[in-house]
Amino acid sequence: MAISRNNQKLQALVEKLKTGLTYDDVLLTPGYSEIPSRKSVSLETHFGIRSYDLPIISSPMSTVTEGDMCKIMDSFGGMGIVHRYNSIQEQVEICKDIPDSCGAAIGICGDYLDRAKKLCQNADVKIICIDVAHAHHSKTKKAIESLKKELPEDVLLIVGNVATKKGFEDLVNWGADGVKVGIGPSGVCETRSETGHGYPQLSTIFECNSASNRNEAILIADGGIKTTGDMVKALAAGADFVMLGSLLAASQEAPGEVFYDEELGEVKKYSGMASEEAQNDFRGHTNSLEGVSSQIPYKGSLLPILDRYVHSLRTGLSYSGAKNLEELRVKAKFVQQTSAGQFESSTHIKKIGRIR
Repeated sequence: MAISRNNQKLQALVEKLKTGLTYDDVLLTPGYSEIPSRKSVSLETHFGIRSYDLPIISSPMSTVTEGDMCKIMDSFGGMGIVHRYNSIQEQVEICKDIPDSCGAAIGICGDYLDRAKKLCQNADVKIICIDVAHAHHSKTKKAIESLKKELPEDVLLIVGNVATKKGFEDLVNWGADGVKVGIGPSGVCETRSETGHGYPQLSTIFECNSASNRNEAILIADGGIKTTGDMVKALAAGADFVMLGSLLAASQEAPGEVFYDEELGEVKKYSGMASEEAQNDFRGHTNSLEGVSSQIPYKGSLLPILDRYVHSLRTGLSYSGAKNLEELRVKAKFVQQTSAGQFESSTHIKKIGRIR
């Protein structure tokens, strides 16, 4: 009888489980369009008093964002967030030379308050990003309260990451001006396999976009984006910005040297910030292992890459008949696809042979 009752409880639990969707699970349905040219499509988004022409933020990772990345992101109307895996003075020196559209990352322990104050005082940073793996935490609340009390009023706080509506609501209620959403979707993140926790990324955006205080903070979709199509889906689902790591890390402007691999040719290192290599480089020891370090083929200058991203994003909006991001969110219609549909959506013809 005990087994039977337990089975009933398990069945009831299963019935209550939500179906989580990620980018590959859906497509956007093409709609009627009156857009004369892709060039007439606006990608403008806002954060505080600043407007951005490109809704892309480069991730605060040691193999993604330092000064050069911030400068090129700013030149396209995007944002860069300088990573925190360095000394306070090193980060200050980097940030002295970045545009005011960009920011610097901090943590929630140790020197975070001193780091933030010196970034604002000595580098005139106007955007601070509290960057922690699990931000729905009492330490995050304390950090936000301290920063809001100690920093100038015009400094904006981005905080993350969370994956639920409640997490988003709490961070905003604690004082966040922007919230990064996404637990475990990154290609170099092992949080889900190591801890069993996470939430499929598209459903994360949908859920956080339904927060009661959604209009009080921007929503940043962080992780899991492999293509510009994924970016369009994230923006259509409600994100104000998408945050990119691997799609930028292989560029000339990302930190790190280019080296040669016998199989891949020219490559650059790309490390998750919870990887053993990244933690040893910064701390000299590891706290938790929820990431990996890898190498990705070198792509050269980011200029043509960002040009293509702008072109593809504008094209994506035009397929929904949307001339800006606000219209995209209104007009977007999602359809769930099967595994066969996912295969059909890929470039599944790998090699073209001779036609007889």
